[in-house]
Amino acid sequence: MHANTKGALIALLSFALFSTHDVVVKYLGATYSTFQIVFFSVLLGFPVATLMLMHDNRDANLRPRRPYWVALRTVSVMVTGVTGFFAVTTLPLAQFYAIIFSMPLMITLLSIPLLGERVGLHRAGAVLAGLIGVIVVLRPGSEPLTAGHASALVAAFTSALSSVIVRKVGHEERSVVLLLYPMVANVFVMGAILPFVYVPLSGIDFAAQTVIAILAFAGTLCVIAAYKTGEAVIVAPMQYSQIIWATIYGMILFGESPDLPTVAGATIIIASGLYILMRESRNRVDSNLPVLQNRTRHETGTFLRASGFLRRRPEREEDEERNGDE
Repeated sequence: MHANTKGALIALLSFALFSTHDVVVKYLGATYSTFQIVFFSVLLGFPVATLMLMHDNRDANLRPRRPYWVALRTVSVMVTGVTGFFAVTTLPLAQFYAIIFSMPLMITLLSIPLLGERVGLHRAGAVLAGLIGVIVVLRPGSEPLTAGHASALVAAFTSALSSVIVRKVGHEERSVVLLLYPMVANVFVMGAILPFVYVPLSGIDFAAQTVIAILAFAGTLCVIAAYKTGEAVIVAPMQYSQIIWATIYGMILFGESPDLPTVAGATIIIASGLYILMRESRNRVDSNLPVLQNRTRHETGTFLRASGFLRRRPEREEDEERNGDE
């Protein structure tokens, strides 16, 4: 089997796992607060995350070299987690994914002021088309905009912001810092909120929380394997398969059926996102940390970023070069 075909299939599996993860979040959201779901998700994911991070055995500390950017990224990831989980629990799954797929468009826009990138006519047109797609999905005026819609938009924006910050400071910060800080912050902040919203977990629901952590871990491993097997330009578009899973799960489990505006808007958003992915792959916008490797999944701070592990090889080479210069 060709490496790209194998990478694409592994990626499809990873996004099927992540979609199932969101289904379990939606199930729990009918009974429990978003803050509680996020808290237990990150708490149960910590042991596995710690084992993965133990691979990093270099002699260094966990103090960030760019503390303000790391703090901003940590906050943005936490906001993504809360708003993303809330949107999943309140919106039809297909509609949630259609909105969250606007993240690549927002990354492109944020890259202009934060990274100094230039957006040409083609990419600008793709961004505009994608934003039109978002408006089609939201259809303001004809349908009431809910807190779930607002939360999904905020999640897309803050996830895009965190990805752009990684591209900005990723050459200076250790992967372990960028990976671990959002998880630790989630434990403390959500833990402080927990006493005000806590509802005792039944045995089945505690098992569901555990399943969330397992699915996130398995999905992350599959994403890493997919990018190491196939080319990013082939693997990255597989993320859009989540809209298929959302439709299937929504119809079978929640009685949801995507309406025409959602389907039309999602099609426009996906087409524009794919166009940007292809343009950036061809033009190599960032040769050190390809943006394609940041578009695997919106980061919630409840599990580890796949791209953090994809960065390790260049990061090691950079350290070796620095030590050689000294």
